[in-house]
Amino acid sequence: MFARLKTKPKTKTKRKPNGRAISQMVRGMSKAVGRELPSVSQMARQRRDPYRILISTVLSLRTKDEVTMDASKRLFSVAATPRKLSQTPVRIIEKAIYPVGFYKTKARRIKAIASQLLKDYDGRVPDSIDELLKFKGVGRKTANLVITLGYGKKGICVDTHVHRVSNRLGLVDTANPEQTEYSLMDVLPEKYWIGYNELLVSFGQMVCKPISPLCSTCPLEKSCPQHGVDKHR
Repeated sequence: MFARLKTKPKTKTKRKPNGRAISQMVRGMSKAVGRELPSVSQMARQRRDPYRILISTVLSLRTKDEVTMDASKRLFSVAATPRKLSQTPVRIIEKAIYPVGFYKTKARRIKAIASQLLKDYDGRVPDSIDELLKFKGVGRKTANLVITLGYGKKGICVDTHVHRVSNRLGLVDTANPEQTEYSLMDVLPEKYWIGYNELLVSFGQMVCKPISPLCSTCPLEKSCPQHGVDKHR
């Protein structure tokens, strides 16, 4: 049973944690998660294939990780390269990626991405955020996953979970994910950058939920300033 719904006393002040406190936070979140959950990048990460990471992440929008991974496996079994994907009929792509969210739109989009890769980049996924943002349907989250997991470059992938949890913990005080990305680069030790997204996505889904987070079961409950949290369990 969860603890009774509580209203958080609004007495805590904003204070950014130091390096040691951040390390304790990371350990606490890892403990709460227990183990890494399946992620959209997990399969592609094993091969460090920027193409697979790019396409898998585009497919992952509003789709559960497990569904995305299964769809990606089916897709790459018939279209393992940008050239092959660009030559695959949309109806075949749709069948391969179903039931990811908005699968019809995504089928057209990833086919267009493959064609653009061939036309403008000789079939190679670019390794810079600015170039990746030129593709329709690719935002900073996707671009960061490609450069960090695909190319091993430094970067922090920020989605709604990372933005929300980082603000609640007092690591940053920002209004949107892009601001969070740059602020985290100032406070988060580089050794945590690449894995930070996967950790906080799992933590944000299991414990630090968008509405009524499970603070009573969280290892960080005593030290967390709970910024922006009005009610919790």
